[in-house]
Amino acid sequence: MSEIQRRVAIIGAGVSGLTQAIALKNKLDFHNFTIFEKGSEVGGVWRGCSSDVEIHWYSLSTDLYPYWNKSHALQPEIQAYWIELSRKYNLYPHIAFNTKMLSAEWNDAKQEYTIVAEDVFSGKRTTSVAHVVISALGIVEAPKMPYEIPGVGKFQGASFHSAQWPGSIDLQNKRVAVIGNASSGAQFVPCVSEDPSVEVVNFIRTPTWFNTRPHIPYSDTAKWMFANIPLVMRLHRAWIMFRAMTRYILDNIPDRYHSHMIPDHPPGCKRTVADSGFLKSLYRSNVTLNFDGIAEVVENGIITKTGEMLPFDVIVYATGFIGKQERYPMHVRGLNGATVQGYYDAHGGPTAYLGTTIPNTPNFYLINGPNTGTRASALFIVEVQVAYILRLIGPVLTGSASSFTIKATPTDVYNAKLQEELSRSVHVHCYSWARTNGTDKVFYPFPWPSTVWWWLLRRPNWDHYMAVGAKKWVWARRMKAVKKFLKCSAVLMLLWSYISGSAQRTWW
Repeated sequence: MSEIQRRVAIIGAGVSGLTQAIALKNKLDFHNFTIFEKGSEVGGVWRGCSSDVEIHWYSLSTDLYPYWNKSHALQPEIQAYWIELSRKYNLYPHIAFNTKMLSAEWNDAKQEYTIVAEDVFSGKRTTSVAHVVISALGIVEAPKMPYEIPGVGKFQGASFHSAQWPGSIDLQNKRVAVIGNASSGAQFVPCVSEDPSVEVVNFIRTPTWFNTRPHIPYSDTAKWMFANIPLVMRLHRAWIMFRAMTRYILDNIPDRYHSHMIPDHPPGCKRTVADSGFLKSLYRSNVTLNFDGIAEVVENGIITKTGEMLPFDVIVYATGFIGKQERYPMHVRGLNGATVQGYYDAHGGPTAYLGTTIPNTPNFYLINGPNTGTRASALFIVEVQVAYILRLIGPVLTGSASSFTIKATPTDVYNAKLQEELSRSVHVHCYSWARTNGTDKVFYPFPWPSTVWWWLLRRPNWDHYMAVGAKKWVWARRMKAVKKFLKCSAVLMLLWSYISGSAQRTWW
């Protein structure tokens, strides 16, 4: 196969997929790729009110942006950033919008995947081929509705998941029930309750840990410094990363909630919520927390487990998302009938080598795969993975190799160490979406520091991979090694000659 015939398929035009596409163009000068995106615009399905890390750490290191309006940018500003990058790098011609990839099956004889995709509106299916498939799906996507609560479908007023917020909804003079207070609820409750005519009752089943996240506006001077003084923006990002919970919560909420708002699980077991005004909003007269539990949703409100009937006009479900990692959302078949989900099932849950590759699936790569989350920005995780993937697919795209497949043994060894580390961590002390069935295998996060993540993925250990059709690549590596040896030998000989000459001159 010649270079022009090689094709890459990227699943998802969210942050990860766009980062991968930009790297293909910038680092490998490769342009024959397609991004399959089931939505109608780039940016994925991210629908948060704002970033939960400081925004300069949520920007690509290759495209830092000095003009963010404040430390934690809101969704429209973040969306605009990624749209602008997509225009800058001319990614739109590569994106198949409103198109969902259904399956990818490996043809070992042809060393390529057969891909089936579907138009989300018409249902029309198309078939194509790709030599590399990169899964850039988000960690969570599908809104999780609490159907275990009796009567969820009975409510006659407006009800919706926070990720599907209708733009036409008017909450003025309404009684609003908010079910859930994790990342989503904690972000929009302060916004909604700014209008004193909106009465908000937030139902909390399990309290969460909060830490501070003040939205600090960036002055024009700061923006100018970010744009014009070398290293200032990068130093600011580093400060965000290394800057350094019961007391914080108690100091910022009314006394009447003190006995309810401290979680039973240790900090870090579940996601810590960055507080951007939620705790302070609890002092508002139109905001009430309810810890009684929900017995039933009825036509005009909610009945608590104490038997109290509370009438509402609107119910907003801030009940999180279904973890996409536990079950891989599409059919991917590799060698000998092996599938991604089959591998997950055989190993007690999502499992991969460095969260990126899976045995028996040649040229298939995961971004944000199992056990990839660290305390750093998600963008840092993605950029490290993208750089690693580029090293693996580079020989394939240039025609020096046909495929690379991770071996089972190094995958097993890596995951045994990873799970051993996690077994001693805080993550096994609570029910979580990041565990198989909520209580079993921990498939998120990465248990070691971010620096270890970078170190492990700084370059592939080629002994851990099986290569097919790689004679050119093997020869090129040998020649590179020989040249490196000769270069080092020449330097050592010159150094020895210089030292010997100096010694003789000194002696005489």
